[in-house]
Amino acid sequence: MDAIYARRSIRRYERDPVPREQLLEKITEIHPFSSMLKQAPAAIMVCGDLSLEKYPGSWVQDCPAATQNIRLEIAGQGYGGVWLGVNPFEDRVKGLQRLCGLPASVAPLSLLAMGKPAEKKEPKDVFLEPRVRFNRCG
Repeated sequence: MDAIYARRSIRRYERDPVPREQLLEKITEIHPFSSMLKQAPAAIMVCGDLSLEKYPGSWVQDCPAATQNIRLEIAGQGYGGVWLGVNPFEDRVKGLQRLCGLPASVAPLSLLAMGKPAEKKEPKDVFLEPRVRFNRCG
């Protein structure tokens, strides 16, 4: 549970001497909220391969779970990261498919920018008990 409570969205990164491709900077032309990729030394794109689905449509449940698990591991390894939503925004989906040469059957769901944090954020309690319902809503 510590990783869940300690994980924060990190949007600023220290410059890493490892050379990186211009791909991350090109993504910023497609995704309007991805400017941190200009500093991030790495990013992960989580995609669903629709041609491999056993249960059609389940990728929109599987990929967010994978994204959150990756975020937790990023934090657990001492790095910072932030989840950037791609799907269901058609311009972002199509733009990333073109940029990365993905076939139409591979749908990007999210991007995770990651790197060594250049900012410190304290854990934040975002639990809102009034939004929790037991047995019925209302």
